[in-house]
Amino acid sequence: MLRFTEYPDEELPYLSRRDVITCCEAIDVCAVVEDALRQHASGASILPDEACLRWQTAEGMAARSLAMPGAVTVEERLRYGIKIINGSLANLAKGIARSQGFLMLFDPETAWPDLLMESAYVSAMRTAAVTMISARYLGNGPARNVALLGCGTLARAHLTLLLKELHVLESVRLFDTVPERAAALAQELKDASSDLTVVAATSPEDCVRGADLVVPVTTVTAGYLRPEWFARGALIAHVSLDDVLPDVVRAAGLVVVDDWSLVSHDRTRLLGRMYGQGALRGPAGEYSDSEERDLSAPLVHTSLGEVIIGSHPGRAAPEDLVLCNPFGMAILDVALGSAVADAAREKGLGQLIQR
Repeated sequence: MLRFTEYPDEELPYLSRRDVITCCEAIDVCAVVEDALRQHASGASILPDEACLRWQTAEGMAARSLAMPGAVTVEERLRYGIKIINGSLANLAKGIARSQGFLMLFDPETAWPDLLMESAYVSAMRTAAVTMISARYLGNGPARNVALLGCGTLARAHLTLLLKELHVLESVRLFDTVPERAAALAQELKDASSDLTVVAATSPEDCVRGADLVVPVTTVTAGYLRPEWFARGALIAHVSLDDVLPDVVRAAGLVVVDDWSLVSHDRTRLLGRMYGQGALRGPAGEYSDSEERDLSAPLVHTSLGEVIIGSHPGRAAPEDLVLCNPFGMAILDVALGSAVADAAREKGLGQLIQR
């Protein structure tokens, strides 16, 4: 019989979510992500354009599929991979996570898929790691009071690293548009750390006032956070990208991104929209090709990686409001996924599936 194809190796290793969690517990996630950010700022990574497919569900809710390829060095080897992460806003009402997908790593010689793993946990943890790194390099001293807006998967990932990394943490305030969700997470956090003051806030303003570190991890597409709500010297880790109003960008003493090309080319998110409208300038002071230009438009000052490697000084004054707007880079998923794969091989985790 004529075979359609010949595979010298017909099995592919697969790591489940449980495998990924086990491996992440044995990894210094922040160190892996920081090294990838450092490589990117030094021009040592490969970050191609992303592809995005958008549609509406039967309920009329927004859904999308992202394909995010990249290459970065981990343990002295250049690793190649792609994350496919899909999400639907309709999932929240169904009681399931908004996003799910897979991370695939490639053999550098054959280009064949070398390993497949669940990617939602990797994605959540690398996102939380970027926030922790932002707090380390851009915060006004160690964060003692943290505000989390949104109490879903990303909030839990952040709390995992917050409790591990912020040793002087005193209080956490939580807000969610579903009060029961905030109350449940608050109780879990109280049970996990009796030394913390944990409050389920009644409004976004109540949540962020007085916080050193503000982390929006929501699904909103329109801003609601006002500049006068933030404490003097606060750092906003603008994870969900659309929570602050344009006035917050204008009020910030420092605006930081992870990759300006990604941010500026996506006109669906706040900074990309402002840039496209001529209401924001890029790191070199440049405007978009918009016919309308605000001559007093605020500036995107630098990238987080450039602050890490010292090519930009970062925060200029303790009292400055700092906005860090990480769009999300595939190289961070590839870096963390590669570290997970190495740990899985050492632990003998995973299962083989037929190609």
